[in-house]
Amino acid sequence: MLLLAVVVSAGLGAVRFSLAEVVRAILHPSATDDASVVLFTLRLPRVLAAGLAGAGLAATGVLFQGLFRNPLADPFVLGSSGGAAFGGAIAIFMIPGFSFGGVGAVESMAFLGSLASMGIVWALARPGKRFAMEDMLLAGFAIGTILNAATAALEMRDETTNPAVRILTAWLHGEITVPSWTQLLVVSVTETMVILLALPLARQLNAVALSEEYAAQLGVRVARLQVLVIMAGSLLTALAVSLGGLIGFVGLLVPHFLRLLFGPDHFRLLPAAAFSGAAFLIVADTIARTAFAPREIPVGMLTAFLGGPAFLYLLHRTKRRA
Repeated sequence: MLLLAVVVSAGLGAVRFSLAEVVRAILHPSATDDASVVLFTLRLPRVLAAGLAGAGLAATGVLFQGLFRNPLADPFVLGSSGGAAFGGAIAIFMIPGFSFGGVGAVESMAFLGSLASMGIVWALARPGKRFAMEDMLLAGFAIGTILNAATAALEMRDETTNPAVRILTAWLHGEITVPSWTQLLVVSVTETMVILLALPLARQLNAVALSEEYAAQLGVRVARLQVLVIMAGSLLTALAVSLGGLIGFVGLLVPHFLRLLFGPDHFRLLPAAAFSGAAFLIVADTIARTAFAPREIPVGMLTAFLGGPAFLYLLHRTKRRA
């Protein structure tokens, strides 16, 4: 499904290419072939960026939902994306030219912002030993709203002359960029390593799904698991935000539907969510840039229209069960 989404999406746009042309250009690239030039300069970097962003957000959704034992947990809802966007915005305005080995200040500050926001949300939701998911959602929404407002304040600082405002505006609306191949390589390698390293954590989340006390009786170091999952989810969120900005509800929708297909085993859900989230966001971004051509709508707007009602439905079902 993911490979088909990549090939079909790469062929759609202002200039359309058939599946055969796309496959031939990928297998036999040429500097004189129009399809190869368009694909490797514009289409494929954007398609791959959407795939990596979707994979990171969906995988984070699985990790957070397993850790907090609630299907409503999502990096956007919990404020992790807002923290990443705020950290990245600081880097855009303060140190935009810094880069080391393809990893710039934006990615680094986005990770720190995401990690800090999750730490604040966790501290607010769990002041003592007891933990309430409702407090987590409310704290995440509040912190995310504050950070989004702070990010918008940076946008208004120098609205007319600062070129960083265009980048920040795209981030706030969830617009997939056309990154360099170096950035794609760094993000793909980092994201793959984080997901592979999180697979052992996914097995432990199966025990936490019953209760923290039960998991501790089975030998799971719950406090350590919580720290590692939050760090992994924050890094994946930061990588996704660096490529596409604030794209909401991917981490909510994809894991929910995968549970209906594959069951609750987090060890199976994590890689399945990565592949499915990548395919989902590639398709969503393709619709966003072609449905109203020649105008494009931010993919974050499209996922909000899809994810908002789904979030309300899950919230209603969760409250009814409680």
